Amino acid sequence: MFYQPGKEDHGLPHDPFKACVLPRPIGWISTLSTNGTANLAPYSQFNNLTFDPPYVMFSANQTPSAQQKDSVINAEATGVFCWNLATWELREAVNATAEDVAPDIDEFTHAGLDKVDSTLVRVGKSAVPMVARSPVRFECEHYTTLRLPGNPPMGAVDVVIGKVIGIHIDEAVLTDGKIDVSKTQPIARCGYFEYAVVRETFEMRVPGESKTMLAGMEGSVRANKVLNAQREEDLEERRGGGLAKAAGEHR
Repeated sequence: MFYQPGKEDHGLPHDPFKACVLPRPIGWISTLSTNGTANLAPYSQFNNLTFDPPYVMFSANQTPSAQQKDSVINAEATGVFCWNLATWELREAVNATAEDVAPDIDEFTHAGLDKVDSTLVRVGKSAVPMVARSPVRFECEHYTTLRLPGNPPMGAVDVVIGKVIGIHIDEAVLTDGKIDVSKTQPIARCGYFEYAVVRETFEMRVPGESKTMLAGMEGSVRANKVLNAQREEDLEERRGGGLAKAAGEHR
């Protein structure tokens, strides 16, 4: 089958687009409003963007009344937000925080979740709350928001990009120094009203011996720094060689 979105109907009982791109990590975003109300909401368009320094993004469609979501309003107004890993154990709470409630409702309380304070990001003197039981959490500074146009009432979307300045990892989910998905059991959005849970992984390495490629695939800041130091050293040698050559020609 083939169809052109927005120009012709796909002919299926349910729209297939979101079921084509999966599984999608969940951006379980916690913020604090300027008046001190805690907010927590999951977004199924979420991902990391780069690793040195690390950036993440989440995108939030507008509400049916063409208003920005509370997470976007708070992140833009305060300049900070946090991300919490959504897990199988916390799936019901993730779902509860997806409910459309008034801005003055604390979703942590609404979902029966305990809070833990952020270490670095603040709104005034108040720490941005995070999900205490989530095993991996990021503290982020708002970098920019990109508005993508769309059809009303919910087509327009705000793509919020943040720089990760603090990372919390529960040591209980580590195995041999690596985060173990069999212990975190992250959940992800699929199509329709379906989710997936990750409990198993398999390993593949990109063919070839490119250290740069492998460092990027692993997301190794340590290896990236070594490669950059080597690059700077090579550039310095080339500059030195060029100066020596120029001096010889001048003589």
